[in-house]
Amino acid sequence: MTISKEVQHEINNEIRDREIRVIDEAGEMLGVMNTKDAQALADEKNLDLVKVSPNAKPPVCKILDYGKFRYEEIQRLKEAKKNQKAVVIKEIRMSVRVEEHDINVKIKNCIKFLEQGSRVKVAIRFRGREMAYTEQGKEVLLDFAERVSDLAVIEKAPKIEGRNMVMYIAPKKIS
Repeated sequence: MTISKEVQHEINNEIRDREIRVIDEAGEMLGVMNTKDAQALADEKNLDLVKVSPNAKPPVCKILDYGKFRYEEIQRLKEAKKNQKAVVIKEIRMSVRVEEHDINVKIKNCIKFLEQGSRVKVAIRFRGREMAYTEQGKEVLLDFAERVSDLAVIEKAPKIEGRNMVMYIAPKKIS
């Protein structure tokens, strides 16, 4: 069985501090004591002395079963990782000279993405001499944002990045 090496605790003889604050297996505060005395107390109970808070003054150590402690810690980390939600960004591309029907299709796709909870990156690519018409591109993006405004909010306003103008929209928070 492999134990994750994400969080390392000093246990038993690895603890080099002279005095430590000790908590027993029941969660009772035993007070500040010499490390050797605390280690003897842990050995007497057939448990480990684990430094759980090394930055405290004096450091805090608990008397507990280290194997069980690590197992529970790994389970907690797995549960936290499972509950995380990855932010998905979907992209919709258009041009400055986009037609009405094409915009309607793009809006329909955008609404589908927003209902799934994804953020949407709406981009307009400028080709050749179209770079002279960046204002029209901005108008197209703002019109697009207004059409989906009942479901979304503009997260980042239209901005030129190279030959593209990009705008980010995110689903509205339902409260």
